[in-house]
Amino acid sequence: MTPAVGLVVPAYRPDVDRLSAYVRALHDALDLSTLRIELDAPREGVPEALADLEAEVNAVPYRRGKGAAVTAGFEALSTDVLAFADADGATPATSIAEVVQPVRDGQVGLSVGSRRHPEATVASHQTLARRYLGDGFAWLARRLLSVPLYDYQCGAKAIDADAWAKVRQHIYEPGFAWDVELVAIAGAMGYRVREVPVEWHDRPGSTVSPVRDSLRLGRALLTARHRAKRLSDSRLHAAIAARRDDSPALVDRE
Repeated sequence: MTPAVGLVVPAYRPDVDRLSAYVRALHDALDLSTLRIELDAPREGVPEALADLEAEVNAVPYRRGKGAAVTAGFEALSTDVLAFADADGATPATSIAEVVQPVRDGQVGLSVGSRRHPEATVASHQTLARRYLGDGFAWLARRLLSVPLYDYQCGAKAIDADAWAKVRQHIYEPGFAWDVELVAIAGAMGYRVREVPVEWHDRPGSTVSPVRDSLRLGRALLTARHRAKRLSDSRLHAAIAARRDDSPALVDRE
């Protein structure tokens, strides 16, 4: 039997027309059992405008952060494969299907879309500042984590449901750093990770601040490395962890 796929789209004050077109394209490109929109702090009338889509819409009146929204969506799914795609549609639906396929086929536990892979197609670029900061972060992450990728932050990933059941208790980051923590923890727990080149289009108007969020990502990268090392039975990182009081994992927060 073909594994069932559920897809989550985290959306913070999205462009309704763009999101609606993207949802339709995702259904056309993937044989989805469920598509769930996790909608944060929506403007008046947006949930109603999305009501006619072939999607479950979970609207929350405040901003949770991308990681918290994706986690909530994954927890609501009961499919064999769990995937997510950013609401701006920067990664076309056909590329999302390519990211999902290795997990659907049982080849890997986690599949990661990549706009920095040598075989990726970048149809429109970010500003130079964003590109340099992103490249610098990816360079540093490759050297600190056990999973060497070209791109950790692309908004297109898929994970096997059994793998998610294991890693979910070790995911803490509610914002954009969620992606890198997911990769780090999956690698530390021994799951195969595959990087899939995607087509990618820059979308102006991103809610990510190049400087502020780069600093947050840097701190989160060090924390993700620490948690991954602890899971890999590092005595040093176990000793460090014993002196810290971690906040609850995302799945344990209200």
